Amino acid sequence: MGKSVGFDLDMTLADTRSGIAAVYDQLAVRLGVAIDSAAVITRLGPPLEHELANWLPHEEVPAAATLFRQIYPDVAVPVHTAMSGAHDAVRAVREAGGRVIVVTGKNVRDATSTVELLGFEVDEIVGSVFGADKGSALARFGAAAYVGDHVADIEAARAGGAVSVTVATGPYTVGELRDHGADVALTDLTEFADWFGAWN
Repeated sequence: MGKSVGFDLDMTLADTRSGIAAVYDQLAVRLGVAIDSAAVITRLGPPLEHELANWLPHEEVPAAATLFRQIYPDVAVPVHTAMSGAHDAVRAVREAGGRVIVVTGKNVRDATSTVELLGFEVDEIVGSVFGADKGSALARFGAAAYVGDHVADIEAARAGGAVSVTVATGPYTVGELRDHGADVALTDLTEFADWFGAWN
């Protein structure tokens, strides 16, 4: 039986930048506030409310987050694309007898829509968790490795007792990911299948 693997979604399996930027642009218009969507998409990963707090007073964040999630399915999801090597990475795990779980900060509805749109064959999707809070889902699933693009995904792997595999397709370079303690740092998912084959 092959080793099961967890994957992050945004900027690991899916390039969600243009869709998320479009939602922030609409949100800015509807709320009448200035939001630099180009800056926002350089730091994807933390919960939505954390990002909104950069642009809105604390008391306005919950309502803005609700509006963001109302806009997201129609504006963002249809333009999401798969990251280079993502399909091959998922396929490598499955062909080796492993199972695949997606564990993401994105809510389950939008994560599921994205996974289905892009045609990833996964066994489970867990949403609305970030950093070490992802660990319980990874441990319960039996993920031997967790793949992500953020330093918080290293914390997630540690919390779940999994090998931390990182890709430099998000806000951090290979060197920075290594410096933060990643067990494996890849340029992108095109390198995953070879690494996984050797490791497995």
